[in-house]
Amino acid sequence: MAHYLIHAYDAPPVAQKGLSSAKRYATIAPDAPHALHMPSHIFTRVGAWQDSAATNRRSADVALKGNEGDDALHAMDYIVYAYLQLARDGDARKAYEEAARISPSTPRFVGPYPLAAMPARLAVERGAWREAAQLQPQQSKFPFTEALTHQARAIGAARIGDAAAAKAEVDKLTEKRDALRAAKNEFWATEVEVMRLSAAGWTALADNRNDEALDLMRQAAALEDKNEKHPVTPGRLLPAREQLGDVLMELKRPGEALKEYEQSQKREPERFRGYYGAALAAEMSGDAKSARKYYGKLVQMAGKGEERPELTLAKAYLSQ
Repeated sequence: MAHYLIHAYDAPPVAQKGLSSAKRYATIAPDAPHALHMPSHIFTRVGAWQDSAATNRRSADVALKGNEGDDALHAMDYIVYAYLQLARDGDARKAYEEAARISPSTPRFVGPYPLAAMPARLAVERGAWREAAQLQPQQSKFPFTEALTHQARAIGAARIGDAAAAKAEVDKLTEKRDALRAAKNEFWATEVEVMRLSAAGWTALADNRNDEALDLMRQAAALEDKNEKHPVTPGRLLPAREQLGDVLMELKRPGEALKEYEQSQKREPERFRGYYGAALAAEMSGDAKSARKYYGKLVQMAGKGEERPELTLAKAYLSQ
C-alpha cells in the first residue's frame, strides 16, 4: 500500500501528504533497488535531502550487487542531486565518479540519462560556469539525454561571456527538439524546448539583448510550469523560473526576482540556489526580514556542507 501511496502523492501540491508513507516505506521496503528508491520520489518533492541520499544509497548498493546498472545509475543521480542541495559537493562528485564506472544494463534511457545529468548538475548547481561550458557531450540514442549537456554548455558559455559558443549550443538544442518532434515524442520535445528557451535567454543576455533575454526566460518558465517532470529525474538541471529570477538579478531588478524565486520554490522546494537567490534578492531590494529568513533557511539546510561562497555570505549576513 505504501508503494502506491508514494505514486499517488508524487506531485508538488500533495507531496507533503506522502512524506509519512515514504519514511515508513524506506524502513520496510523489500531488498530490491526500485523499492528502496521509491521513497525518494517524495523526499525530493519536499526537499528531504538527507533521507533521499540515504535511501538511494541503499538502492544503489543492492542494484550493484545484482548487476542492475540502470537502477544503480538512476539512484546515483538522485544522490548527486540531494548532496548538491546540502553543499556536500565532494560527496556528490564521489557519487558521480562511482556512477561513471557503471554501465547501463538495458537499452532504455534510464542509464544514459543520469550519466549525462550528473556531470551537468555538478557544474551548474555550483555555479561553475567554465566547467559547464567544457562538458563533453555523450552520444546516445536519446536526444533528450544529449540535450542536458548542450543546455549546461550553453548556460556555462553564456555566463562566462562567450555568446558565440552559447549560440552554437542553442542550435544543437534546436536540433534535438526537432528530432523529438519528428518522432512524435511530445513530452520530451517540450522539455528540450524549455532547455532551448532558457539557454537562448542566457545567450541573449550575454549578447546584451536584455529585453529578449527576459522574454525568452519568461517563455521557458511558463512552458515548464505546464509540463510535469519525468520520474527518471529528481529535477531539471535548473528550474526555469529560478533561472528567470537569476536573469532579473543580473538586470538589477531584485524585487521582481524575489517573486520568481518564491514562485519557483512552490514546485521545487528546499533548493540551495533557490534559497540563496531569494535571500540575495530580498537583501538587494531592502527586504531585511525576508533576507534573514532565506539566508537562515539556507544555512539551516546546507550549513554543514562545504563552505561555498554563498554560505559564507549567508553566515556573515546572519551574524550582523
